[in-house]
Amino acid sequence: MDNSPTALFDSYEQDFQQLVQSIREKLDGDAKEQQGEQRKAALRRVELELDEADEMVSQMEIEIQGIPQSLKPSYQARLKTAKSDLQRYKKLSKDLHAQLSRMDLLGRSSPGLAGSASDDPYAASNDRTRLLAGTALLEDGSRRLLDSQRIALETEEQGADILRSLRGQREQIVNARDTLQRADTSIDRASGTLKKMIRRMYQQRIVTAAIIVVLIVLILFILWAKLWR
Repeated sequence: MDNSPTALFDSYEQDFQQLVQSIREKLDGDAKEQQGEQRKAALRRVELELDEADEMVSQMEIEIQGIPQSLKPSYQARLKTAKSDLQRYKKLSKDLHAQLSRMDLLGRSSPGLAGSASDDPYAASNDRTRLLAGTALLEDGSRRLLDSQRIALETEEQGADILRSLRGQREQIVNARDTLQRADTSIDRASGTLKKMIRRMYQQRIVTAAIIVVLIVLILFILWAKLWR
């Protein structure tokens, strides 16, 4: 397993590129060439993949916080490119949705156009009402999309705050571990010093005892020499 600081970013970027490729193929293929329900289904699949791609970008933004400063500029440029691609395909998907909605509205109103000119003087007004209703629906969808983007950004900021907090706690743990290691080293040194002092004390005792023994022997020898000679 790759434990480099850029491994997760690279993995998310690879998943993002695969999603973008799939979205591009659908927008250039089924979303334009198909009609009716097949086209709607293709656009729904595109929306799901856009949501996944948006999640990948959010993950990339979180992972870039932990990339070393020496590597960060190039990865920030790659993240900016990914965001630009995502926004471009979101706009294209939105345009295709709007086009499909207009086609649906015109398709529902067109069967009555021939008879409305002669039989229903209010047909044009009804068509205009339908178009206005469709426009209102599109605007409501746009507002919901903006709300979703805002929530995603807030979630991203919260994730970044949590990541920074975890990084600070990790630094505190590392500092505490280093302090314990230094304390352990100091204890080992003190223990070695005490052992040396104890060893020297025993050596001094032995030397002192030897000197006393020699002195006693000399005294006894002197006494023996004076008393027996």
